[in-house]
Amino acid sequence: MERSRIAVAGASGLIGGALVRSLTADGHEVVRLVRRAPRTKDEVRWDPEGGTVDAAGLAGCDVVVNLAGAGVGDRRWTDAYKTRIRCSRVLGTTALAEAIAALDEKPRVFVNGSAMGYYGETGDRAVDESAPPGTGFLPELCVEWEAAAAPAREAGVRTVFTRTGLVVAREGGAWGRLFPLFRAGLGGRMGNGRQYWSYISLHDEVAAIRHLIDTDGLSGPFNLTAPNPLTNREITAAMGRVLHRPTLLTVPAPVLRTVLGEMAGDVLGSARVLPKRLLESGFSFAFPDIEGAIKAAL
Repeated sequence: MERSRIAVAGASGLIGGALVRSLTADGHEVVRLVRRAPRTKDEVRWDPEGGTVDAAGLAGCDVVVNLAGAGVGDRRWTDAYKTRIRCSRVLGTTALAEAIAALDEKPRVFVNGSAMGYYGETGDRAVDESAPPGTGFLPELCVEWEAAAAPAREAGVRTVFTRTGLVVAREGGAWGRLFPLFRAGLGGRMGNGRQYWSYISLHDEVAAIRHLIDTDGLSGPFNLTAPNPLTNREITAAMGRVLHRPTLLTVPAPVLRTVLGEMAGDVLGSARVLPKRLLESGFSFAFPDIEGAIKAAL
């Protein structure tokens, strides 16, 4: 990709931070959307939940990437926090999409975050992008989140949705919490361990986003998950092998439900999600297997 001006919302997050580092290293001009008063010329003010964006700061951007949103796994899902999760994504996406649509010179692509939570509980059934949404808080959120990008798409901007799986990274996200436990010898399967976890290395997550930005003609949903989802039991064993630690402990389902509340349903639930469209588009995973992804994160 030629040197481009790229706006990133959520640049301080796990994926956004890694994406910004990758783009900057390759010489692209990155504009960060921030909620406070801008301190540097590469910052643009926005208020995702208030629905406002300094649209002038988006002028001249070739690409807009939206990865912003309150962390799904950051705390227990109280009604208030569920409202915050929803508003930070849906209202923020609406604000960006409307700002993009109003620009005289529009970006060529809008990449909007989403999640494999779109599919809900899949059991042993493998699903790709053609599958319908599941039921429950996360599937309903993802449907609304993606629909909020409609103004940009209807204005003729190529719009992509990244339905991301569990990102294998040393710091941040679900795996950022798993690594310390396993290093301490306290790791183990969750519930019966038969639920599928669809994962992706942070390296491949960033590479996939850049592939979707760079490849003309790609639009709509793409599952950003490694090609071989594994069960929690298999992933637990792989963590033990790579870290050379025992994995004999088990966290019973009732304990998880007590500690995590409603969110436990997604930890214990099964999501066997395949990156069919991503592979068909020519993307090649650097770390398609779990042990490689774990080692890459260390």
